[in-house]
Amino acid sequence: MRVIAGTARSLPLKTVRGSGTRPTTDRIKETLFNMISPHIPGCRFLDLFSGSGAIGIEALSRGAACAAFVEQDRNALQVIRQNLNFTHLTQNARVIAGDVVRIVTSMNGEKSFGVIFMDPPYDNGLERKVLEALRENSIADRDTLIIIEASAETDFSYLDELGYTLVKEKQYGSNRHMFVKKKD
Repeated sequence: MRVIAGTARSLPLKTVRGSGTRPTTDRIKETLFNMISPHIPGCRFLDLFSGSGAIGIEALSRGAACAAFVEQDRNALQVIRQNLNFTHLTQNARVIAGDVVRIVTSMNGEKSFGVIFMDPPYDNGLERKVLEALRENSIADRDTLIIIEASAETDFSYLDELGYTLVKEKQYGSNRHMFVKKKD
């Protein structure tokens, strides 16, 4: 796994040992950033369920003003910090340890993020819990692009009920990216 583009281009990133995380492949990461590239320069980026931090680091490398990484796993937090140090992107990074839903809830009152990316463990319903926490939360406004990486089978029929609009969907075989925004 490596940084695809930007100031840290081609630098290798460490991954978290074990089967507790699923690193997004370089091919999928490149496709994702090609789709969201207009949103990245100067944005505030939030990487939820960060794992190795590869997505947030890619955003910083491509010109995001800052990135916050939220992760609960201690080993993953250590890897995120190592990757940020190695890529020299620590200055504009904030690493937050804890349960993602609780952290998101506690961030209410902060400035909104331009992009929020989440890659929760599959098939646990965590994406819905995060979207519920973001619904009345200042960190996501109607301009915030929320990207959810999920298994192809994950049910998102509740988006409208929670006040979200599906902007785009990209399937990659057994998983997909859902691009949503808050309704006006």
